[in-house]
Amino acid sequence: MSSLTAHPPTPILENGHGYGEINGSGLNGNGINGNGTASTSTAFDTELFTHYLLSLLPPVIGATQAELEETLFDAEYEERVTRFANEGGNVLYVQKVKDEDEDEGPPKYSYYLTPHLTYSSSHVNTVALIKRAPVLDSIAPLASQLHILNLFGGDETPYESLHAVVSQAVKPWFDAFVGARGSGKDGDGKLGIPMTKRKFAELELSLLHLQQNVEIPDTELIIHPQIKKAIEYARSTNSRPSLSSLPPQILNDSTFLNTLQSHVNMWIKSIQGVTKLSRDVSSGTASQEINFWLSLERALEGIENQLRSDAVLLVLECLRNAKRFHATVSFIADTGLKEATDVVHKYNQLMKDFPLNDLLSATDLDKVQESITAIFGHINKKLKLSPYPIRRALPLVEAISKDFNDQLLRVLTSHRLTYTPYDTFERLLNQTQEIFKVWDEQIKDFTNVAREVTRRRSERFIQIKITPAHAKLMERTRYLKDWRKQHEQLALMTAPTRGLGGVGKDVGGMDMEEEVKEAYEVIKSIDVLDVSIEGTEIWVTAENAYNERVARVENQIIARLRDRLGTARNANEMFRVFSKFNSLFVRPKIRGAIQEYQTQLIESVKDDIKRLHDKFKTQYRFSEAYHMSQMRDLPPIAGAIIWARQIERQLSTYMKRVEDVLGKGWELYAEGQRLQSESVSFRKKLDTKPVFDAWLHEINRRDMGINGRLFEIIRGGKAGYQLVVNFDPQTITLFKEVRNLLWLNFSVPHAVSNMAKDAKRVYPHAVSLMETVRTYGQALDLIDINGGIEMLVAEHRNNVQKMITRGMSMKWDFFVNAYDTHRYVPSGRSDGRENKHVAYVRELASSVSVLQDKTNSLIDSYKEISRLVEELQTCPFSSDAFQDLIGKIQAAVDRLNLEGYANLDHWVAELDQRIEGILLSRLKEIIQLWCQEFDRPPDADSRRDQLPLRDLTIRRKGDKRLKEDKSPEGQLTLKPIIHEIRIQNQVIFLDPPIEDARESWVRQLHDWLSTVCRQRRIQSSRYEIGLQMGDPGASDATYTYLLTKFHDGSLERPFALIESKVQQVKEYVAKWLQFQSLWDLEAEYVFNRLGDSLANWQQLLTEIKKTRSTFDNSDTQRSFGVVVIDYEQVQTRVNAKYDSWQRDILSRFGVKLGNAMKEMHASILKARHDLESHSIEGLVSGGGGSRRF
Repeated sequence: MSSLTAHPPTPILENGHGYGEINGSGLNGNGINGNGTASTSTAFDTELFTHYLLSLLPPVIGATQAELEETLFDAEYEERVTRFANEGGNVLYVQKVKDEDEDEGPPKYSYYLTPHLTYSSSHVNTVALIKRAPVLDSIAPLASQLHILNLFGGDETPYESLHAVVSQAVKPWFDAFVGARGSGKDGDGKLGIPMTKRKFAELELSLLHLQQNVEIPDTELIIHPQIKKAIEYARSTNSRPSLSSLPPQILNDSTFLNTLQSHVNMWIKSIQGVTKLSRDVSSGTASQEINFWLSLERALEGIENQLRSDAVLLVLECLRNAKRFHATVSFIADTGLKEATDVVHKYNQLMKDFPLNDLLSATDLDKVQESITAIFGHINKKLKLSPYPIRRALPLVEAISKDFNDQLLRVLTSHRLTYTPYDTFERLLNQTQEIFKVWDEQIKDFTNVAREVTRRRSERFIQIKITPAHAKLMERTRYLKDWRKQHEQLALMTAPTRGLGGVGKDVGGMDMEEEVKEAYEVIKSIDVLDVSIEGTEIWVTAENAYNERVARVENQIIARLRDRLGTARNANEMFRVFSKFNSLFVRPKIRGAIQEYQTQLIESVKDDIKRLHDKFKTQYRFSEAYHMSQMRDLPPIAGAIIWARQIERQLSTYMKRVEDVLGKGWELYAEGQRLQSESVSFRKKLDTKPVFDAWLHEINRRDMGINGRLFEIIRGGKAGYQLVVNFDPQTITLFKEVRNLLWLNFSVPHAVSNMAKDAKRVYPHAVSLMETVRTYGQALDLIDINGGIEMLVAEHRNNVQKMITRGMSMKWDFFVNAYDTHRYVPSGRSDGRENKHVAYVRELASSVSVLQDKTNSLIDSYKEISRLVEELQTCPFSSDAFQDLIGKIQAAVDRLNLEGYANLDHWVAELDQRIEGILLSRLKEIIQLWCQEFDRPPDADSRRDQLPLRDLTIRRKGDKRLKEDKSPEGQLTLKPIIHEIRIQNQVIFLDPPIEDARESWVRQLHDWLSTVCRQRRIQSSRYEIGLQMGDPGASDATYTYLLTKFHDGSLERPFALIESKVQQVKEYVAKWLQFQSLWDLEAEYVFNRLGDSLANWQQLLTEIKKTRSTFDNSDTQRSFGVVVIDYEQVQTRVNAKYDSWQRDILSRFGVKLGNAMKEMHASILKARHDLESHSIEGLVSGGGGSRRF
């Protein structure tokens, strides 16, 4: 076959006419004149065409110029060329025909130029000259106006030549053009390009099938001339051929009959040649097997048609008429036509509509996969119906495997796998692997069908085994996919911006990225899909060269990787490194280098998984997640499922870490297998389906219907009974469970879903009622805790109880059944009953809300009032302090009055009684304290000046040590009253008199008592007091009447103390007043009273000395606590007078004492003299012995 456009040798053409020149008419080489209009010349120079053929045909079809001039350029040559150039005919054929010459010698050829193509076995070659434009231009070169197509001949069939033209020229040229345009699949689909490609593939396949068809010999039955004449005669007379159509004399002619019998025997042999025809399935392709049986069926049908013809029937009738039954009786049986037709027809149940062409014409992998499924679906279905032998079906499937292998190679080779981007490469190889999986699955189905058919047919056992022709291709693609993946991972890690790229030169002085690229260039130059022995050797050699280059890169990667792992501070950093470079661990060299780190991290993962086990064993109900789920309103079952799935996701994360550490295929390692088995077992425990099933069983077992009254009374609570909403909390949980389970993609039964929908409808009202009842209970608890406010909120409490009484007769049925209709009824026409129920829920909630608000507000006010009342016990004992607190209490009561609380008068009366009790106790305390202050010892003045006895400020700050001391005043002091003992005109008297002290003390006591008694009482109706007539008494408006409530004599005590103190002072003053006698007495009167008794004188002196201590000291006054007696004025005068008296008495006592001493001295001398006059010897006893004393 020549090229598509043949360029004839240019010298002959240029020397002839010079196609490139511009003629005188101004036409350019394209037949267009200077102004752009087409040439109107109608004449075409046939000489140009002659020169063109003389230049083109010799090299193309091997013709000599003499042979061309002798046979090609005949008388009609110019007319044909002119018509071809100027008319619409678009093609001329130059045919080379071999002359039939009986002489032995070199063959001779004739050449013809014709617009009509014919074919015979003597045709050697045909060249088609196809115009590119409707009209040929004499000026333009013919080479640019004509297509040249060389069609070979001389073979038995032209199928091979046509297949070569289509598959090697037309189809590749079309594919190249489409590929150069670069449109995507969507654009090609719009232009119909995929369909065109498919048509090309089908045409190529059809031509290939025509080559592969086994020729079934045509069977022509020989008919005797007499029989032919009889048939023609019968047809001419429009009668049925019979023995009467033959001459009677030949019916018994032995020669004629022998000839007919010999013809019948020849028919049997020729028919047997077709019926016994067979072929070896394994020797050809699947298409040949299919076409063989289809063609054989057509041939047998042709034979049957001939046997049913009038001529054959007439021959057999002649033989039967001549009693030659041995030739007619077994005629059909001897041919075997019936059995063969039956077998072929049954076999063709499988062969007809066999979708093999879908595979052979597939242009992409999707079509290949679809065709495989279609082919085996057809085989498995028809094999059960057709008796096609299994021993033939097995090699047929193997032949299909060959076609499958060839088509896959054709499709994959067209993509140039080593040059495609990795994404495209991976997609193609993944799709190829998927196709192989589909093949394997279909083979399994076919094997099962074949075994079943063999058993059913009771055929002799044969081994059902298919040896696929694509096994090596499958292995090569699988290996190539893994190899390319490893290469891309390596290239990615050595890229400048990723992984280890950019550090290679620092490590080993080598550009790793460039090294990997150069290694890959070795692979790109070979056919990676060539699985022949030679192709495999080339692949191994190229891969070894690739591995040598990559090994140097791996060494650098190992060094860098170990450096990063060595500098990692913790396990998490190691995990990040392993995760980043995980794709490289499939390389044994790198995996071996980091094995020590792998062991360490696997132990870390084991510890994490163990903690996960421990977490699971603690159970969901005892985990923190359970409390978080409750806070987020997650029901128990859904929460448990979410918790289990979280653990499962965490387990998956840990398993991913194992994969990061060990790389892909980690479950194949011994350690990985154990972790995998533990993980699978743990995942079974984490399966949430049993939990869901158990919940579903429980829901189906229980009656979860929504019915009955809204409220019910149950035993419980402080009073023994408790109001609750008659709504099962599990119903609310059911609604929430179903909602969450649907979110979790569980299939909830329709009945349960309907129950949940009912619960969802009633849920807002039920929750509102439950919340209202709960709020009501809380309000009652608050009222019970704060018992003092019960009567104030009684009105609101009664309102709520009335609402509850209304609701006791209502039922849930209306909410369930009528809730849906509410959405479809216009707002102006809504059902009154429905409004009644819905409004009731809202009104009850409003009433309880008012009760709660009033209760809370009242509790705050009550606590504030209680705090103020308590402060009355500890506040400073001053009028301002009491007035401020009582004023605040009154303001709070006024606020309660404005807010409209009921029974305020009774409540304020009780409050006033509490205040009375506190103020009364304060009065008692102040009286007691006043008494203590009044009756304090005189020496307590100095201590009290240094440290105040009572300090309210400390107690108001909460000093617990002073809490028992009920003294409420800041510092109660009584001003000491000073009375002066004066002497005037030698008369001693007290100034002022003691009665003034009594009056002052009583007045101070009254001032302290009035601090409480003059405070205004709490009133509950100050806002209504203006409407009342009359003025309430002053005693009713203050606490003065509290003084009448002292029944223990404590109020009389301070007055008794005053009188006692007055008496005490009077006694002391009386001592001073005794000294008035110092001026009133005469000395001689005293001396005479004492006489001569020294004892009396001595007693007097002692008494004088003792009495002197009253005034003879450094003090100038005498304190009695709240009263002071100042005796400074009289002290010196009394002292001087006392000294005078003492001197006189001492001098007189000295005279008397001297006289007494003299007398005593004289008596002693006289006694001594008498004692000395006695003899000592008279005292000594006789006998000469000494006496011991």
